Amino acid sequence: MKMPDSRIRCPWPGEDPLMIRYHDEEWGVPVHDDRKWFEFLVLDAFQAGLSWRIVLHKRDALRKVFHGFDPAGVAEMGEAEIAAACQDARIIRNRLKIRAAVENARAFLMLQKAHGTFDAFIWQFTKGKTVHHRFKCIDLLPAATPLSHAVSKALKKEGFKFVGSTICYAFLQAGGIVNDHLVDCFRYAELKNGSPSAPPAPSESRRR
Repeated sequence: MKMPDSRIRCPWPGEDPLMIRYHDEEWGVPVHDDRKWFEFLVLDAFQAGLSWRIVLHKRDALRKVFHGFDPAGVAEMGEAEIAAACQDARIIRNRLKIRAAVENARAFLMLQKAHGTFDAFIWQFTKGKTVHHRFKCIDLLPAATPLSHAVSKALKKEGFKFVGSTICYAFLQAGGIVNDHLVDCFRYAELKNGSPSAPPAPSESRRR
């Protein structure tokens, strides 16, 4: 997919500026920060049955409701705060998903105690290395893999909710454990070569 800056991208962001920014700057970048991992865990759980675009456009509101995605703060949310979140029109008002975010925060903290960090736990599945696929067509991207099955099973064992294999695969893609940018996307080579940050689009003067 070509945009005005002439760089080729994966097609899924469409022409939505927020989606394009997420694709260019975040998707597939290896995560090593536990709060960021928890943020993606919450966002991907909310995505279940919905489009990523919907979730991304509610991300800022979700951040406010869920204490800046601080798992310690979310773990302390009581029934009154959960009930208020269920009535908050700014977010996706799904009681099961909201309650799951709180339960997952508590499971997240327990897992941190056991492994030191969530980051250490999640990267052990690939021995600390990103899996770089080589897909040429968006239709070839899987919804789940043996890797996501294993992660899903492990998270469920630790008490996490909304962590089915499909959700876990999206989680692994987001956090850079899997690089599923298409091979002709400008981000694929950057991430494969260890350059996580996307360079700015060239200016008009530079393009001429």
